[in-house]
Amino acid sequence: MRPGLRERLARGPLRRGAGRWPARLPRPHTLRARLTAGLVVLLAVSCAAVGVAAVVELNGFLTGRLDQQLRETGERFPASLEHGGNRPSDHDGGDGDTRRQTVGTFGARLVGDTVTNAAVVGSSTGTGAQNVPLAAADRRTLAAVPADGRGHTIDLSALDDYRVMAVQGRDGDVLVTGLPTEPVEATVHRLELVAAVVFGAALAMAGFVGAMWVRWSLRPLSRVAATATKVSRLPLSSGEVGLWPRAPEADPRSEVGRVADAFNTMLGHVEEALTKRHASEERLRSFAADASHELRTPVASIRGHAELALLHPGPVPQKVARALERIEAEAARMGEMVDDLLLLARLDAGRPLERLPVDLTRLVLDAVTDAQAAGPGHRWTLELSEEPVTVPGDAHRLHQVLANLLANARLHTPVGTTITISLETEETEETEKPTAVLKVHDDGPGVALDVQPRVFERFTHGDRRRTEGVQSGTGTGLGLSIVAAVAEAHGGSVTLESAPASTTFTVRVPAGDG
Repeated sequence: MRPGLRERLARGPLRRGAGRWPARLPRPHTLRARLTAGLVVLLAVSCAAVGVAAVVELNGFLTGRLDQQLRETGERFPASLEHGGNRPSDHDGGDGDTRRQTVGTFGARLVGDTVTNAAVVGSSTGTGAQNVPLAAADRRTLAAVPADGRGHTIDLSALDDYRVMAVQGRDGDVLVTGLPTEPVEATVHRLELVAAVVFGAALAMAGFVGAMWVRWSLRPLSRVAATATKVSRLPLSSGEVGLWPRAPEADPRSEVGRVADAFNTMLGHVEEALTKRHASEERLRSFAADASHELRTPVASIRGHAELALLHPGPVPQKVARALERIEAEAARMGEMVDDLLLLARLDAGRPLERLPVDLTRLVLDAVTDAQAAGPGHRWTLELSEEPVTVPGDAHRLHQVLANLLANARLHTPVGTTITISLETEETEETEKPTAVLKVHDDGPGVALDVQPRVFERFTHGDRRRTEGVQSGTGTGLGLSIVAAVAEAHGGSVTLESAPASTTFTVRVPAGDG
């Protein structure tokens, strides 16, 4: 049988591994779940404390009543065993003493450390005292009970858990009286069961009500989070910024209200800053477009006058002729730069391009033929699919993309570099339509790591390591910017992967007939 509650609690914590909680419990992620879990845990700890205190107090109270009953019973019953074994004598009260004892009362008489008599009161039908066959362990247990007139809980294998009290007899013997602890344990166990059911129901109800209360309390914060999610999905990198959503107003005296107010204020500042940025970009774009348009005529005039002077039939000094040639070359270069700036300004303004079926395979063949003529010292290779690749778009701008990529590979790699141009179509799970993939690969020195993040920005020039061995200049710095802008205008993209002896520009645009 189980020992008393106090003795069970006195044994200390459970062994390692017995009734242990898992090493890792799932942690709630949301604030609402954490608050609800914290509320339930605090309530569970409080209920557990109340339950343990109630059980311990009740057990102590009932045990004290049992001890009081033992003191009132006294040693009459075990003393009666001295003269008649299991039949009490008339000298000590006879059968009357037995009838006055509670059913289950245990009595034992010890002389020295030896149990001479042991009996228990039977049922109330008059069976009287009954001898108890004690095992050796039971006799040792009784002998170890101190005769101090206090209650002690023992376990008798022949009976049950008993609360016993030992006193000194008049003949120098020790008289032990005991009562069963089963009624006490039954009452305590019933209280434990009732407490578990009541507290469990209270925890379940508190968890449900607490979750609803926390959800209601955090509803303004959820609205702020929803607004922040909407703002995070807005395109903020460029373009005009529309009116942003605002978090609903809440009580400014609460923490959530202050968060919502600060969040709305921050959104206002960011929106104002982005609006100013967009206005500045529009002014700069308009200036670039106007300046490019206005510069085309004077640049063309300068170039025309230089060509006309070179065609003069009369003798021209060599230095003057050289100067005119340089004027013509720089005027041509300036004209190309003006045209590129004007194209970028138009693309930035969102002007639509033509959407006609373009044979990209034919454009690749023409562009590579032109590149071979411009760079005979490079090795040019083609990797084309068997079927022609057709894309919807502007043929002139797509040809410009090819020309710029091939010119970039030729101008920024030394003579003898192998340049490979490949064209194919691919289908991915992200897009239902096929995609045309154009790659320009060279085994040159590669693009420096510090240049790669801004290689598609305007007026970006390659480093010296990339341009070693190149005879001509590195261009205007707008070629790759035009490649990126035209690819984006066609709904595509361009990427760079570069390392020493391996540089690849990859252009992806939607394929099809438009």
